[in-house]
This record gives sequence, C-alpha cells and structure tokens, in this order.
Amino acid sequence: MYESKKHPPLPSTGFVKRVLLHLSVALGLLTTSLAIGMVGYMTLEHLSPLDAFLNSAMLLGGMGPVNPPVTDGGKLFAGLYALYAGLVFIVTAALVFTPVVHRLLHKFHWDAGE
Repeated sequence: MYESKKHPPLPSTGFVKRVLLHLSVALGLLTTSLAIGMVGYMTLEHLSPLDAFLNSAMLLGGMGPVNPPVTDGGKLFAGLYALYAGLVFIVTAALVFTPVVHRLLHKFHWDAGE
C-alpha cells in the first residue's frame, strides 16, 4: 500500500488521495460504531435516539456516558461498548495520522542520490 524507502514519495495528488482514503475509512468506522452504540442504548436502555446518540458520541470521544445505565443488559452493553470505543478511538487516530507520519518519515530517509 505504501511505497518503500527505495522509491520516491508519492506526488502531492497521490498523497491527498491517500489521506482522503484514510479519512473516509475512519469516518466509516466512526459512523458504524456510532450506529452500534445508538442501537444498543435505544434497545437496552430505552433511550431516545438523541440521548442514545449523545451517550454513544461521548463514549467514542473518550468522555464517558451522560446517562448512567439502569438495566443489567444496559450496564453490560455500556461496559463492553466503552472498551470497544476506546479501541476505536486509537484505531481512528492511527488511520488519520498514518499517511502523514509515513510521508514525513519517508521524506526524512529518502535520498534522491540512491
């Protein structure tokens, strides 16, 4: 997927396409994760769609839920979703920063004379 250190860095247009691809994958992951959280909160905690969105978004953003869960199923879901949301936060950050970090490292190590 990425060029090796023996190849020159991608031209600017290719780099922009790569960044946009990574951003779209990150956005898809966040959208899917938000939908999973909303369905879980609406089903198990009987929250309104807006409250389910708020709780899911807060967990995905690393803040924590606004409405504490009341049912046993809701508590189990909230705990598992919080663990999942922490991983999604890390993966999303990696997806967004990887092309930029790769380009910086690639330009730093690439020698046009080789």
